[in-house]
Amino acid sequence: MKTKRNFLKDNWFLLTMVLGMVAGAITGAVWPGATCLEPLGTVFINMMFCVVVPMVFFSISSAVANMTSVKKAGKLLGVTLVTFLCTAGIAAIIMYVIVRLIPTVPAGFEAIEEAEATEISVPTLIINFFTKPDFTELFSRKAILPLIVAAILFGFGVQMNGGQESMTAKLLSDITNALMKTMRIITFYAPIGFFGFFAYLVATYGPSLIGAYGKTLIIYYVVAFVYMFVFAPIYANFGGGKGASKVMFSHLFAPAAVSFGTCSSVATIPTNMEACEDTGVSKDVSDIVIPLGATMHMDGSAMSAIIKVAFLFGLFGQDFNTGRAILAIIVAVFSSVAMSGIPGGGGTGEMVLCSIFFPEQIAVALPIAWALGDLVDPPATMVNAAMDYVSTFIVSKYVDGKDWLTKAMNKKKDQQ
Repeated sequence: MKTKRNFLKDNWFLLTMVLGMVAGAITGAVWPGATCLEPLGTVFINMMFCVVVPMVFFSISSAVANMTSVKKAGKLLGVTLVTFLCTAGIAAIIMYVIVRLIPTVPAGFEAIEEAEATEISVPTLIINFFTKPDFTELFSRKAILPLIVAAILFGFGVQMNGGQESMTAKLLSDITNALMKTMRIITFYAPIGFFGFFAYLVATYGPSLIGAYGKTLIIYYVVAFVYMFVFAPIYANFGGGKGASKVMFSHLFAPAAVSFGTCSSVATIPTNMEACEDTGVSKDVSDIVIPLGATMHMDGSAMSAIIKVAFLFGLFGQDFNTGRAILAIIVAVFSSVAMSGIPGGGGTGEMVLCSIFFPEQIAVALPIAWALGDLVDPPATMVNAAMDYVSTFIVSKYVDGKDWLTKAMNKKKDQQ
């Protein structure tokens, strides 16, 4: 029997969250001193990380450990990684086409004052991306990718030691569920956190929106929203069949809003998990795709990398030709792994871009890239996290069958 749904009860979280955003933005616009409200948002983000970081480890290791077979786990991981690389590549190519049609640098733009910068070697980046020298360093928001690698390896270890029937696999599943419940408690504070974060954001960066970066920011914000609302339904229908985009859009706003407000893909993991559960995505898929996507699926960051390079090429009077474009797209897709998880976490990726394309001007290029990174962080993270949810549709198609969504919807109807 279908029960009557209460709109306010079903959507209280989204409504209060939007109210917090709007109130914070207005406060920041009319009161320059609103920067003092930043701690309200920082408290929320810190609470999220204290639970999300261990949840990433336990959810991924639990998902791998509780797979019916090692073969299925390997297939799921393989499909997930291919999906991430393809969508990020498409996003980067789209942004390149846009910046070629619409130059980003306004006439008369002057470079900001030079600043010191330290170049990081490629071997060091590879080591830091995938490993840490001590176990205790894994459980840090600055080591999400190494943590995921460790979680996957541990999950396969549990698979080889009894799999889902082992006590370890059951314990991992139980801890994951407990951490999800803890997340629900923290979300009650979210509206206050969003109020403080947006008040600080608008009070700090508002004037920059009408300055030299204005045109670039407008291009990025427009392209980010258009990309999400055009390509998300295309990917959803590809993965879930006809009508899947309607189901997807009914759940997309929550992860998009949380990621836009927190500027963190990792902090959006619980919301994405809930969206997947409500959609009918299997736990096998969501427990792998969502945490992995929070670190490795960076469509928005790939687009931001391209627009930063285009901006800098224009600034230094260089041509963003086809050969450089191909290299830029490859670097954007792979360096976007470094632009994940933590608010403003693109610093390492921006160093990679500047050291490759502007080694002689890196002292000027890097602070410009950092400034752009801060300003485009909200929509970039929004695209990153929202497309993590959409990617579960594609992965589900190849792991659970083409009719996975139809079965999920029928099951949901039977339960009502």
